Amino acid sequence: MRCLGALESVRVSPLASLSVNGGTGKEVTLGTGLHLRYSTTPLRSSLSFTLPNSFFFRTKAPSQRTVSFYCHSSLTPELKTTLDKVVSSQKVILFMKGTKDFPQCGFSNTVVQILRSLNVPFETINILENEMLRQGLKEYSSWPTFPQLYIEGEFFGGCDITVEAYKSGELQELVEKAMCS
Repeated sequence: MRCLGALESVRVSPLASLSVNGGTGKEVTLGTGLHLRYSTTPLRSSLSFTLPNSFFFRTKAPSQRTVSFYCHSSLTPELKTTLDKVVSSQKVILFMKGTKDFPQCGFSNTVVQILRSLNVPFETINILENEMLRQGLKEYSSWPTFPQLYIEGEFFGGCDITVEAYKSGELQELVEKAMCS
């Protein structure tokens, strides 16, 4: 999950605090799993942060009033459990825009054509039908784009990685091994 904001100072509760008051920028990873990146200019301070799950923080704006934000992860524990089951239920599964019979993205179509050329049975899930699934899957795989290919329950990669592995023969070997297990 990523949130952005223009801030003068930030207090992260309950385990850490960070103030932004000038300077050129800094990146901090805290023991809580919270990752903060900020940059400042004389006219504006900005902060971006990555959160592991739901998190609450407050900011103190230049006018001295306190503003509170609550952000939560798209990857709920329930969605994670469901995704664990889905990716392990098939030898090869592709999360894509559209379906294997009607891809709605050129990158998704490319991966479908590669898998078809290998004559491998595979299932697809259309991420365009469920925005929560789409956002949660980005966190689940730590991969921001689609399609996302899973082989034997493990994230393999997106379109570029799949194309390169196909060209090198690595994908065919991996898929053959998966089909034999």
